[in-house]
Amino acid sequence: MTVPFVRGACPSLLAAMPTGDGLLARIVPAGPMKLKVLAGLCASARVHGNGTIEISARGSLQVRGLRPDSAPPFAAAVSALGIEINDGTPVIAGPLGDEPSALLDADTLARELRQAIAAAGLALAPKVSVIVDGGGRLHLDALAADIRVRAVATADGPLLHIALAGDGATAAPLGAIAPDEACNVVLHLLASIAAHGPEARAADVLRRGGIATFRDAIRTRIVLESSPPPRLPAEPVGTHCLKDDLYALGVGLAFGHAQAHTLRALTETARAHGALWARPALDRTLLLWPFKRTKVKTIRDEAGRLGFAVEPSDSRRRIVACPGAPACASGLIESRAIAAALAQDLPLHGDRVVLHVSGCAKGCAYPATAPLTVVGTARGCGIVRDGTARATPSSYADPAGLDEEIDRIIETREVVHA
Repeated sequence: MTVPFVRGACPSLLAAMPTGDGLLARIVPAGPMKLKVLAGLCASARVHGNGTIEISARGSLQVRGLRPDSAPPFAAAVSALGIEINDGTPVIAGPLGDEPSALLDADTLARELRQAIAAAGLALAPKVSVIVDGGGRLHLDALAADIRVRAVATADGPLLHIALAGDGATAAPLGAIAPDEACNVVLHLLASIAAHGPEARAADVLRRGGIATFRDAIRTRIVLESSPPPRLPAEPVGTHCLKDDLYALGVGLAFGHAQAHTLRALTETARAHGALWARPALDRTLLLWPFKRTKVKTIRDEAGRLGFAVEPSDSRRRIVACPGAPACASGLIESRAIAAALAQDLPLHGDRVVLHVSGCAKGCAYPATAPLTVVGTARGCGIVRDGTARATPSSYADPAGLDEEIDRIIETREVVHA
């Protein structure tokens, strides 16, 4: 049974969110999915929605174009697939779990935390989240969370470093704990957040009482260790070593979306070459595994032929585009067609979004600031530099001449590369 969407909450399988192209259901997998299950999800997205599937920057699956009469049967069909869904307070684990470079099995710890949080029955804000980082190569430093748990190596074995209200670079360090204390400590920290009201976040608690509020909540369980060193950005697109000489392949969804039939074709190809599992990952990426070394190039080439980004440098990964017109009733420009055209020549560098193409000023696909935003307006394509889609454009261009205007901006160095 589906439930009404509550404004300010996150969409879910049972509470789809109204958008300009219908209802959007979000699925946060709690672990890897069998490829045949992902294929079943793709089939349901075509039957009950408009066939568009997205992977968000945080690694959630989103199915678009559902209707009030099709959302309930879609939810029932997905439930029947047996996907392990993270449907409570999000506890996000590293996408490859017990990979060779990991210090502990993040999936197992995340599952224990979900069970403990559900049993505690805390009244938490809908967007409160926990990250469990096993210390592996595909880390989660780029994602922000209220509570961050990161495995760090010590001479006596791994400890778990705890930080609050931010990403890997900005979160406030709290200290380190023993792995077997994780559930108790995280529950106490969440209880401290909940005590400040049902809308409170960790950042709110820090502003009001400082780090001492959280230290008081866990008392002697914390060890005052220095913060772990920074790490190079994780790159999910590409080949990743697993145990027993097996490999995983990460492919990016162009502009964060794919058609269900294309995604299903990729799963069928992967299955034909021995893969069993898939998992959406950070930065709008899908991981497939396990492959033998001799199969990796074949799968990568086929993924590229199907339109997926198979190189980390693919410019489409640094562009975010909403459905736009004609798919979205609010769209004033064909966002994804424009994004595809600009991606061919736009010189993009770094590891963050550089261009946002939004069909209207709502900026649903990317509410944050981007170096360059193209937004649909009654006057054509509005261009915003270092702002959001809601900002007032500094100039306007007809879609047919947009590439020339973008070239001019780049040539005059008016856009700072990421």
